[in-house]
Amino acid sequence: MAETAVYRIRFQGALDESWQQDLGPGWSVQFDDRAPETTTITGVMRDQAALIGLLSTLYDVGLPLLEVEYLGTSAGQP
Repeated sequence: MAETAVYRIRFQGALDESWQQDLGPGWSVQFDDRAPETTTITGVMRDQAALIGLLSTLYDVGLPLLEVEYLGTSAGQP
């Protein structure tokens, strides 16, 4: 069984609906439209390389990172 990690990532700005598909199943996306607008995504990452890839993508599209929170492991997740 592989252990994967669950993360909550909060950033300034909003994602369009295509991101939900790109993130894959098991990810939740929550929007807070108060000023400044923020988005929180929560889901399972298979390893730290995947986490760094996602954070780099958010950086590349100009979404300022506000918080990355490790929520624990999730044994047996793909």
